[in-house]
Amino acid sequence: MNEDRYERTIDELEVRACKWWPREVREEAQKISVLQTLLDTQEKFISILKLAQKYNPISIFELLDASHFSYTLFLKHLVVLTDFGGEPLQRVNKDFREMFPQGKLEYNIGRGISEYAFQQLPVTGVLNNKRMQIDTVESLARDSNDKSLCKDLIMLLMFSGADTNASTRAVLFKCTPYEYLGDDLKVEEYVRQNYIRVSRIIGGKTASDLGNVAQQYVVKYLSTVLGENYSVRSNGTIPGVTQNDGHTLTSFDVVVDRKDDTSRHKKYVAVEVTFQETSNSTIERKGGQARDRFEKVTSSRNFIAYIIDGAGNFSRRSAVRELCNNSHCNVAYTPGEFEVLIEFIKERIG
Repeated sequence: MNEDRYERTIDELEVRACKWWPREVREEAQKISVLQTLLDTQEKFISILKLAQKYNPISIFELLDASHFSYTLFLKHLVVLTDFGGEPLQRVNKDFREMFPQGKLEYNIGRGISEYAFQQLPVTGVLNNKRMQIDTVESLARDSNDKSLCKDLIMLLMFSGADTNASTRAVLFKCTPYEYLGDDLKVEEYVRQNYIRVSRIIGGKTASDLGNVAQQYVVKYLSTVLGENYSVRSNGTIPGVTQNDGHTLTSFDVVVDRKDDTSRHKKYVAVEVTFQETSNSTIERKGGQARDRFEKVTSSRNFIAYIIDGAGNFSRRSAVRELCNNSHCNVAYTPGEFEVLIEFIKERIG
């Protein structure tokens, strides 16, 4: 085993570091922030659906204008609520002429055929979240530069499940919020049941907590690459590694073990993740814990590794040095470095 490959000095680690958040982590954090915004504005969204008149679609836009609820935010709520977003809408945009040959939505919700003439659909090019201006918290906070496109999409998601054309209706069968408009009980049940999915996705994460997203990204990466025979747990523990005078098992950001290892001295690898673009005290806390954790993990005949990156962390060199000196493996937050961590895990626990 090449210990030098795993146990680096701070200088050896820094030359491998990326220093700034990877695009994948930023994008994941943005998704969580958007979902949190939806939860925060859910009550106002529900109130608009309750007040809307089922047989007068224009009332929806009148309510949005009167309440200063942005069209883009309302549209994002509908995308999540109907579970009909980017890819399905792009397919509708591509096949628009076939699905709506007259350029109109013709639907029947119980009082004969109603029509809505699309103003902007289909659009040229890709109809993605960015084009719809529902991709960031900032976009949702301000009203759309293209209300006509928002209106088209809102009408599509609200009423197209009742399209008079059977083949079109079969594609858009999820788009049935019209069934609940104006009925307080039905609106409450429909929205809250569907938003359970959103709550689960967020899973208690803080919307702006990039560090938490970074940790979850590591869990997902390790789970995927290591495969089904390995257990990868977020905020996991190692038997026998305790704190508070032995009363509490110590929690680590990530803990990895082999599912098929049933031996008396089963091996574990704890992985701590720290990434800070700007300097703060988090790295100091981890640095202060490093020696005690290293000694306890080592005495239990297990292993601890650190993923350390971010310009802010490397500005606090004494804390990072403590982590490097008290770990069996330390890597930066890059794909190449993750491969080194995978190699270390496989060498240590099989």
